Amino acid sequence: KPPRSATAAVRQAAFSPDGTRVGYVRDNTLFVENLSDHKITQLSDKGSRTHINGTFDWVYEEELDDRDGWRWSPDGKRIAYWQLDATGVRDFFLINNTDALYPTLTPIPYPKTGETNSTARIGIISADGGETKWMEISGDPRNQYLARMEWMPGTDQVIIQRLNRLQNTNDVLIGELNGKTRTLLTDKDEAWVDIHSDNLTWLNNGKQFMWISERDGWRHAYLASRENGELKLITNGAYDIVSVAGVDEKGGWLYFIASPDNAAQRYLYRTRLDGSGKAERLSPQSGTNAYNISPDCRWAFHTHSAFGVPPRISFVRLPQHQEARVFADNAKLRERLSTLRLGKTEFFKVKIANDIELDGWLIKPPDFDPNKKYPLLFHVYGEPAGQTVLDNWGGARQLWHQMLAQQGYLIASVDNRGTPAPRGRAWRKIVYRKIGILASEEQVAAAKQITAWPFVDASRVAVWGWSGGGSMTLNLLFRSPEIYKVGMSVAPVSNQRLYDSIYQERYMGLPQDNAEDYKQGSPITFADKLQGKLLLVHGTGDDNVHYQIAELLVNALIAANK
Repeated sequence: KPPRSATAAVRQAAFSPDGTRVGYVRDNTLFVENLSDHKITQLSDKGSRTHINGTFDWVYEEELDDRDGWRWSPDGKRIAYWQLDATGVRDFFLINNTDALYPTLTPIPYPKTGETNSTARIGIISADGGETKWMEISGDPRNQYLARMEWMPGTDQVIIQRLNRLQNTNDVLIGELNGKTRTLLTDKDEAWVDIHSDNLTWLNNGKQFMWISERDGWRHAYLASRENGELKLITNGAYDIVSVAGVDEKGGWLYFIASPDNAAQRYLYRTRLDGSGKAERLSPQSGTNAYNISPDCRWAFHTHSAFGVPPRISFVRLPQHQEARVFADNAKLRERLSTLRLGKTEFFKVKIANDIELDGWLIKPPDFDPNKKYPLLFHVYGEPAGQTVLDNWGGARQLWHQMLAQQGYLIASVDNRGTPAPRGRAWRKIVYRKIGILASEEQVAAAKQITAWPFVDASRVAVWGWSGGGSMTLNLLFRSPEIYKVGMSVAPVSNQRLYDSIYQERYMGLPQDNAEDYKQGSPITFADKLQGKLLLVHGTGDDNVHYQIAELLVNALIAANK
């Protein structure tokens, strides 16, 4: 039997293709269990805290969104899996001071920027057990990431996506049973490349697959040849696709999410798989539209929401978008919202330079009087991991903002360049090596325009944000104290050197190569400039943005007599 320690649980369980066996990970060890007689076979060698089979370390999970670290082959005869070695990765200790007389320590191998990463390799083993054949992948395993892996349909081959440590090159590799690999295609970018696909979409009997790339300046869909990696463009035009929603191979259609004219919204489009013709929008409602499309692309679960409008889930026929059934209309929530005194919400654009126009939204108090002046609170994020200016249901945070508006505040948010808006590669990648610098400059430029509006009290401007938004709050409060009088910073990265390697290096490069960029992008560098009031909020159990970061910021503020 597999070990059954008190803290160990079965993870990443999956049935074999024929349903007779189940594979799973326990104690970082990979097992297969026969369901007829419950015979258990240990496939990988024994795992440990730092020797990880079939799953991932902290940073792979957090920043590459990797969870399941193994795959059944299509015929169920073999299993391909990741093995990570975190030996050499320094531990970060979470300190629990509250559960006992003395504190307890939880060690987590956590590679900070510029520090030692885990090694990763991928191997193939018989589902009956035996020796693992490891893929022969060139390069330093500590300075590259094996970000994606899956079996190629109808073959005994695996396809692997390998990022270099700088994450500006993605090599797509084909791996054989004997461990030999070859490079099929390569995506490169002067800044960074994004990993877009957890599972590739295969077409033409497995001879082609869908590939997403920004190589022509827009995030477009291509058909890639399994034979030679040759790419054929499908989505023509000066617009980004946000994601692939479905492929109707029989009918010759690609369904995708995009919003060419409004970066705050999301719509379903379709276009011909051969790249001919013009894309057509199918979503009839403005706002944000999400879809779970059936394999034949005839039906979809459709979720629609908008700013202040709760989600509504229905079943629609495609491509007509004809509604067949409503699954959830959130009637009770809508009814409760109708009883509230909600402020009017407006989306706007603010020009901060001749050729730079930013998107924003504004919530006004319910009894707004254009002849009065109101204090203003900005909600910020501003990093490549997310947008704040979205025409969707914002849940509790949106209601909290409405509650503040009821108290007589204007609430606003603006997306600077560098956020993942569908506005082209140049919009997103302009922030490379300028995290914390360019975004704060553009937020300040937008704030100067907005505080000039006649109903804004420019002497009473506040800002708040969480995580990257907490960092932005600090940057704005420290760098532009003449504008921002109050800041509420939750779980900020005050010093970029202290965050994890994958995220921060993707956008900033290696600190060994550009120490000055890291310094100038970190708000702690400007802590002595604080003039207004700062509320700093941080949880001691945060395993992502560590409490250490808040403590060092507090020290810097004390040293500056703030």
